[in-house]
Amino acid sequence: MDMQKMMKELQKVQGKMSKVQEALQATLYEAEAGGGLVKVTMNGKFEVQSVRLQKEAVDPEDVEALEDLLMAAFNEVRAKAELDSQQKMGGLTKGLGIPGM
Repeated sequence: MDMQKMMKELQKVQGKMSKVQEALQATLYEAEAGGGLVKVTMNGKFEVQSVRLQKEAVDPEDVEALEDLLMAAFNEVRAKAELDSQQKMGGLTKGLGIPGM
């Protein structure tokens, strides 16, 4: 592939990637833990949008359990957002044959 053609392809991909990034950043991801006792919503910029707790999740005698549920929900929602990003962004660079992309 000649250099000029490759540069044009890269510019096309860059434009598509920009649009996909904007869409990903606006996407909301949700995860829950403890059968819905804790729910966390995050956007594609990894900013937490909401945390919802059921009353049953809050036990003053067992704060550690709530901490574990929160950690599980946060980790799951971040993993969902990262996987979605990898899948959508990776699909754009697949056919270019450029090392590292």
